[in-house]
Formats: sequence, structure tokens, C-alpha cells
Amino acid sequence: MNGGDRDAGRTARPKRADARRNEGVLLDAAAAVFVASGVEAPIRDIAAKAGVGTATIYRHFPTRADLIIAVYRHQVEALAEAGPALLAAGPTPYAALARWIDLFVDFLVTKHGLAAVLQSDDACFDPLHAYFLERLVPVCTRLLDAAAGAGEIRPDLDAYELMRGVGGLCAGAGNNPRYDARRLVGMLVAGLRRTV
Repeated sequence: MNGGDRDAGRTARPKRADARRNEGVLLDAAAAVFVASGVEAPIRDIAAKAGVGTATIYRHFPTRADLIIAVYRHQVEALAEAGPALLAAGPTPYAALARWIDLFVDFLVTKHGLAAVLQSDDACFDPLHAYFLERLVPVCTRLLDAAAGAGEIRPDLDAYELMRGVGGLCAGAGNNPRYDARRLVGMLVAGLRRTV
């Protein structure tokens, strides 16, 4: 067995906590710049927002596509982790669900800045939609089940349908300043309440 074969059998070492934290800062900065200026914003703008040099960004993300994918995954993971945390800390399961949906709206608004790229013909972006569903539908299901179990909402609600509905309301805004997606989503979530 040569050295290459030995190396192939090893798993990559996990990143140190400070390296993960630094990468998170880069991804948060990139997401903010993408929302403000689009995904074609200069890397130097992202570096300035993160307080690092451009070489640091390229060391972590050699291509713009790598950075876009990492931002998307980072945001999905943050949203997935928020569900159980909100459920544990919230005053009621319904309150946790409503807050999570509010975070989901924030995500969708941010994702719209990435939408053109994510719908491009570049195959590297293809797995992202499946990843989104795989990570977030179970979180939404858990929140709905908890609220239904507490008698706060109807028990016949489907997470995928709810998320599609919220997505549709967010997509309807376009560039119309009179369209308030958050208000409409708030009405949708209020409509989930069980009437007595």
C-alpha cells in the first residue's frame, strides 16, 4: 500500500471551533452582501464586511460558486437548528412555530438574492433544493406536531404545503414596495390557530 492509499482511508479532521466560527463570520458577511448587492458583489466587499483579506475568502472558497453554496447551506443549517431551540425555549409550541416561520421568511428573502444563480444551468447547484427540503421539512413537521399536540392548531397540517405557501407569498413581492410578504405570512400563520 502506498502513502496515497493510506491517506485515502483517513477521514478529514473536523475543523477547530475557532475555524468554524471564522467560517461562520465569512458566510454571514457574504449573505449580508448578497442581500444588499447580489451574488455578483465584489469579493472585496465581503472581505471588508467580514474584516478579513480577500485571500482568506479564496482560501476557504476558491470559486464564487463554492461561496454561494456554502452561504446557502449555512443559512439552511441555522434555520434547521433554530426549530428545536425555539421549541425548547418558547412559551408555547405555537409561538415557536410562528417565530420559526418568521425566520423562514427571512431565509426566503435572502435566498431570493441567490435565486437566479440557484436556478442556473450549473449542475453544482442542483442538490441544494433537495438539501433544503431534507433539512427543513422535518423541522417544520416537528413544530407543527408540537403545536397540534398542544391543541393550538389543527392537526391536519402538512409541513411541505405550509412551506410552499409561505414561499409563494414571499415570491409574490417582486419589487413592489406595497407588497408586504411578512404581513401576509403572519395572516397565514394566524389562520393555523384552532378555533374553539
